[in-house]
Amino acid sequence: GEKKVDTLNYIILVPMVYISFAVFASGIVYKIISILKKPALPIPLKVFPEKKPVWLHVLKDTFLMPMVFKAKPVMWFFLMLFHACIFLLIIGHIELIHAFSIFQIIEHEIFLGRGFIGVALFISLLYFLFRRFSSHAKNLSVPEDYFLLISLLLTVILGSELDWARTWFGFEEMTVSDYQNYLKSLLMLQPDISEVTYSGHSFMLVFHVFFANLFIMFFPFSKMMHAIFAIPLNKIRRG
Repeated sequence: GEKKVDTLNYIILVPMVYISFAVFASGIVYKIISILKKPALPIPLKVFPEKKPVWLHVLKDTFLMPMVFKAKPVMWFFLMLFHACIFLLIIGHIELIHAFSIFQIIEHEIFLGRGFIGVALFISLLYFLFRRFSSHAKNLSVPEDYFLLISLLLTVILGSELDWARTWFGFEEMTVSDYQNYLKSLLMLQPDISEVTYSGHSFMLVFHVFFANLFIMFFPFSKMMHAIFAIPLNKIRRG
């Protein structure tokens, strides 16, 4: 019983993490190589009128998505909210590894937002998921769309629960330093999960890492690869 749980926890928190990032890195390299090997298109892809400076408009197209704003303003709002929250959570996870002073322009605890970023991300993901059930989006959706959204939604819920328990309900049995020591041990290739598995709350971390691993492994082979190629594709469209 307990020994099997300990073994499963270790598999998820250590080898599965290494495997997920190895699959992520190799998947992205594979995608880039496969794209570079494809023959050049015989027709130009420039679809926007030329505006200079080109790179400024490329960045605008990538990060502000004006075409989406014109066509679907509600979806644009949730896309902007989603990307902003993801950016802040990436910073938060980096700070778990090392508290870079560059991120402390506004002094804050880890994580920034005291749990409300998790709430905002949860709401935006619910919007994307329920949008898939509308007639137009449903016809364009494939199983991988639901898998990605549900795995990311579960990752967010479980990760947010860990943060909410600590910041809103004073649950300090598992602290930020415990998470930091676990992540640092992985980076140093000397994995130690003892500080994040002694608590009755640790099952949430294990499931959070499990669904995050699934999402990371599947990412390079999904539509979300647009996040990697958004800037070069917009540059091609701009000419």
